Amino acid sequence: MNVIRNGRAVAVATVFAASFAVPLQAHAQDSGSASSAPATASSSGAGATPGSQKAADRALRRRVLNALAKAKGLRASGITVRANNGAVRLEGWVPEQAQIDQATRIAQGVAGVTSVENTLTLSTF
Repeated sequence: MNVIRNGRAVAVATVFAASFAVPLQAHAQDSGSASSAPATASSSGAGATPGSQKAADRALRRRVLNALAKAKGLRASGITVRANNGAVRLEGWVPEQAQIDQATRIAQGVAGVTSVENTLTLSTF
């Protein structure tokens, strides 16, 4: 019985220790080739992090919504704005055709907007 408990304890300790061990990796290299290790380290540092990109998209969405809300003659309550890397999509409804075009022009004028896709529809609720 004692042997079984000791065997389990050794097995648990081995698994625990192995989970914290640094795996050893060996790579074959030509005498003329550069090391492949720095390539993996440098590829993860470039560009914005997903969290910062989401924050930038949310900020752009708020700026477009504020610009639409301040516009004279535009009923913005039925408009939804989606932003992704500077591309803005307007969704929802407005009561007049002229407001569809006006919403596009307003969104294009907001700093940070690179393109506008307008899928607004007419509705007279």
